Formats: sequence, structure tokens, C-alpha cells
Amino acid sequence: MMDLVFCGTPEFAIPVLQRLVAAEFRVRLVVTQPDRARGRGLEVGTSPVKRASLELSLPVFQPDKIKNNDAFRAELQAIAPQAIIVVGYGRIIPQWMIDLPPLGNLNVHASLLPKYRGGAPIQWAIARGETVTGVTIMRIDTGLDTGDILMQAEEPIQPDDTALTLAPRLAHLGAEQMVLALAGLAKGTIQLQPQDHSLATLAPILKREDGLIDFSRTATEIWNRLRGFQPWPGAFTYFRGKMLQVHDTVPAPEIAVVKAGHFAVEHGRLLLGVAHGTALDVHELQLEGKKRMSATDFINGYRPRSDEPVGASGPRASAGR
Repeated sequence: MMDLVFCGTPEFAIPVLQRLVAAEFRVRLVVTQPDRARGRGLEVGTSPVKRASLELSLPVFQPDKIKNNDAFRAELQAIAPQAIIVVGYGRIIPQWMIDLPPLGNLNVHASLLPKYRGGAPIQWAIARGETVTGVTIMRIDTGLDTGDILMQAEEPIQPDDTALTLAPRLAHLGAEQMVLALAGLAKGTIQLQPQDHSLATLAPILKREDGLIDFSRTATEIWNRLRGFQPWPGAFTYFRGKMLQVHDTVPAPEIAVVKAGHFAVEHGRLLLGVAHGTALDVHELQLEGKKRMSATDFINGYRPRSDEPVGASGPRASAGR
């Protein structure tokens, strides 16, 4: 059975690691990000992959850097892995590491490449209204997710999926595909396929401003972004000069007579007008400095007016609770 080195950090990588061990590949070393101080108490936190590796009794190495790290390089050369598996490691793989194993550095990417290259493929696939995504097993090269494809598998995006519900399914799908890809490489039955770079789209790492509600988008477009941008940055706007996070909403099924960038209260529902006569039916939201609340509590507490603008240009006011 193959000797492997596994490089990964987040929760998404754990099913791949576990499946490789279950399939009796020899994972000789797990490489993950260093422990870091987190939170207000600055408690030292370990990566999900490190915790899973210790449970599996696998050796763990946590270098601060890898490109010019002689000790790390010597460690990998001594192991002489047939392949290096990379899943959400969080470091650019240097050329010496790409060249080391005969079968290459193999990556599980959570999209159907060349679509959604980058660090947030699950989030952007949902945010852009895709109904199907998948995983790609790719041989890493020096580009951004530009390497040759070994295997791909599709996964439907359900109408109520968020990034949090879709990611585990893709992780398990990726784990199964990686085992199949390694078996195919060992048997010489896999033909690598170059990507069509002309079809590439990008899925950049999310920024806080990606969650800002743009009232020139339709209700469905904003709802897709909210589902995709979970758990962060979600969807937010401003109300009476304070940030207002929208936690739970759906597009209103009917055409609503609500001015874009304004709330309306209709039959006890809280509607937020957006583009092209569409509106969001808001169920749960949270004003800056307050707890999450239902739309009913928000209506009763703040009594939003139909002529009152919502958004970054809205006036700061002390009205309400």
C-alpha cells in the first residue's frame, strides 16, 4: 500500500484523512497549521485536522513555513511518499514539494473545476445560484487550482442548502474520490485531463463587505448570497445608523409593493424591498449590540416606517429600544 503525507487544516479535510486510513493507506505524516491563540482569552487552539490525527495515532508536524524549511524538507525526503495529499492546508505548495512524490501532490477541490477556482468554492457556488456543484481531484501545479484533473463527481445543491450543510457532503464525496484516484494511479488506469482555462471562474476568499446587502440585487440573488455566506459574513445592512444582520429570510413569493431599501409591515410580516419589485420576507434579524430576535419582536420594538430608508445611508437615530 502507498506511503502518503497528508497536508490539511480545517474540518473539511477530516473525512479525507479518515477514509485514507480506513482504506489502509500508510499516512506517514500529517502536516497542519501551527497551534494559535484564539478568542478573547487567547487560549491556544489546535486545528481540526490535528485533533483528528491524534485520535488516529498519526504523527503530526506543524511548520511555521514550508518553502524554505530545511528540516521539513528533509523530513519529507526521508519518508519518500508516493503522493502528498493536500486538502485545505492553507499554504502555497512550493516547487520542491510538487516535484518530490512520483504521483504528485493531489488536492480535493470543492467544485467542478475549472469553475470556482480559489479559496471559497462552496460559498460562491451557492451565492451565484448554482444547482449542481461537486468535487475535483486535481494534481497541484504552480497555478491557482489550474492543475490536471484526475477525477470529478457531481453533487446537487438543494434549495435549502447553505455552505454549512453542503460542505460535509462534499467532504465525504471528496474522500471517496481520492481513494478511487489513488487506486487508479497505482494501477495506471487514470488519464489526467488538462483544464480548459477559458472556462475558469474565480471563488475568492470572502471579505466582510461581501455580506453587505446590495438593494440593486433581486430577493433571490440576496437570498442565495445569504445561504452561501454562512457562517460568515452572512447578510447585513444598516438601520438607524447601526448594523443589522439578517439571519433568516426567504424571497417573498409574491410581487411586493415595497420600495427598494425600505421595510414594510404587511399582515404581521416584515418585508424588505429590493430590486425589480421583489422583497425579502425577513424572519429573524439582529441589530448591532442586541440579541437575535424574530421579525415580530423587531416590528413591535422598533416600529419600522415604510418611508424610513434601510442601508448605509440611513440616518443614525436613537428611536426604538
